[in-house]
Amino acid sequence: MVTITVPEGTIQAVASTGMAEWIAEGVSIPESADAITPFPVYSYKLASLVRLNNSFVADTAFDLEAYLLNAFARRFGRAEETAFLNGTGGNEPTGLLSDSGAEIGFTAASAATFTYDEVVKLYFSLKAEYRSNAVFLMHDDTAMALRILKDSAGNPIWNAQNDTIFGKPVITTASMPLPTAGAKPIAFGDLSYYWVIERQPLSIKRLNERYAIQGQIGFAAYERLDGKLILPEAVKVLQMAG
Repeated sequence: MVTITVPEGTIQAVASTGMAEWIAEGVSIPESADAITPFPVYSYKLASLVRLNNSFVADTAFDLEAYLLNAFARRFGRAEETAFLNGTGGNEPTGLLSDSGAEIGFTAASAATFTYDEVVKLYFSLKAEYRSNAVFLMHDDTAMALRILKDSAGNPIWNAQNDTIFGKPVITTASMPLPTAGAKPIAFGDLSYYWVIERQPLSIKRLNERYAIQGQIGFAAYERLDGKLILPEAVKVLQMAG
């Protein structure tokens, strides 16, 4: 999470990695190939509104604040998750699966199914330096398909004892696409390189007058944020045949 105080602007991030080299005494130190790249940051607004009856709000035995925080947190969480994965960058964050997001690690031969070997190739398409903190990301239905996927010798790809693939955790979310033509149903990589930029945290405003004639009180919640993958090579995706 990166917090900024301006509505628009840029953030600086390392978009490539240099190397350290062994050198002899008296030899000039080679320059690093690191590139510090500015990324534009926008202030996208996510909002929701709820109306509650006056009698409900006036019930002193009910924890209204906790109810509103939990209700809005669930709504905002679902919307954020969808945008951070599938967002287009137009009035919403740029998602991990967008054209400017994760790199394609391997393309499956089929538009609807994938093989054991194709998942192996996805795994090794990610540089070893990113694999140490890498996770698999997929839809529940994709995870179910992988649970029964085996190689030619009958060895399963899924470790049922700890829910891992090749020793890497599997995270499931309903926001990941299913394996259909051209889709990217499996992502594998270090998700710490996807930055969430918070411009304004979740705020709730009480609207006493707007719905008074209906005997209700409104509560409007909103936040401003952006998100983007600042190092595309840190996450690879398996793309289905188009």
